[in-house]
Amino acid sequence: MLARVRDHGLSLAFAAVFLLTLLGQSFAGLAAYNEEQAAHGAATESWLSFVTSSDFVVDVAENWQSEYLQFFLFILATVWLVQRGSPESKKPGDEGLGTDEDQLMGEHARPDSPKWAKAFGWRRWVFSNSLLLTMGTVFVLSWLAQALAGTVVYNSEQELHGQPALTVGGYMLSADFWNRTLQNWQSELLAVGSMVALSIFLRQRGSSESKPVGTPHGQSAVEAE
Repeated sequence: MLARVRDHGLSLAFAAVFLLTLLGQSFAGLAAYNEEQAAHGAATESWLSFVTSSDFVVDVAENWQSEYLQFFLFILATVWLVQRGSPESKKPGDEGLGTDEDQLMGEHARPDSPKWAKAFGWRRWVFSNSLLLTMGTVFVLSWLAQALAGTVVYNSEQELHGQPALTVGGYMLSADFWNRTLQNWQSELLAVGSMVALSIFLRQRGSSESKPVGTPHGQSAVEAE
């Protein structure tokens, strides 16, 4: 049991921190929401009512969609683009999808390779692109959730001010929607770009996201000797 926990420690640690921060966000968001409701003389909400409301969903979804967009773009970009000196990049000259032999696919698969890596046709294509497809799907679904929940929240505010409501399509063309969306996109893209660039010249001993401390700045990936 302990060995299994150790082997999956990174995933388990991030899952635990994620759940704690999501729970913390729900209580902090509830307090802020109820303060605003009280200020307008409106009824306050219970915790369960708040976490199932559009107000909570839109805040969560707009963060999730930007995170998964970040991963989607980074995975796709690193297939074809390189950054000399960054451990986040393949070394120059290795751009592209690679050969079946490089990827251990089809007849080049090992005995312990996943079954779909040994398959042919659509199954091999799906498995070969499964990470990108999953990230893209989660991005689209969370973006749609943001749009749907955001429409409800926006129309509630419009009603308070005696303004006309918008359809989902109308809201997705509105300044409010794109303000929410772009402020998240730019921060995620800044974070990824900073990681790629700073890891050329900076190190963190013991981290798989860093080159070994003594590796030359211009070396993109550590090659086997």
